[in-house]
Amino acid sequence: MNFKILLTLAAVLLSAWAIFHFKTQLGIFVVPLFFGLVFFVTLRLYRLMEKDEPSDNRD
Repeated sequence: MNFKILLTLAAVLLSAWAIFHFKTQLGIFVVPLFFGLVFFVTLRLYRLMEKDEPSDNRD
């Protein structure tokens, strides 16, 4: 596996743990942080799937 992928996965898991562990201290910021984390993971997975597609040059 790529080191960048593993680093991203570790950062996301640590962020998710921090959000839900400190949810009482974060208060109303939990929901925007959660949506931001989901958005980040979605974009990162989309970029990984883009790399898997073969390049079609039908010129």
